[in-house]
Amino acid sequence: MVIGFSIALIVFSLLLMLLVLMHKGKGGGLSDMFGGGMQSSVGGSSVAERNLDRITVIVGLLWAVAVVGLALVIKFQK
Repeated sequence: MVIGFSIALIVFSLLLMLLVLMHKGKGGGLSDMFGGGMQSSVGGSSVAERNLDRITVIVGLLWAVAVVGLALVIKFQK
């Protein structure tokens, strides 16, 4: 069970990094420092951006469940 939770945690961690990096910069942060400050004049987010937000939140929650599950399995393992 520890191996299963560990693999899930690694997969969710990699997915979460990828999804966070796919978000476009909102301005005023680190994205401006590295030349990502060019914003288009379109106000509001697209459907794809909202779906990316939802997927990122879901993967983040699954990551948190994997962390707690792994901790519980390790704690109660005999």
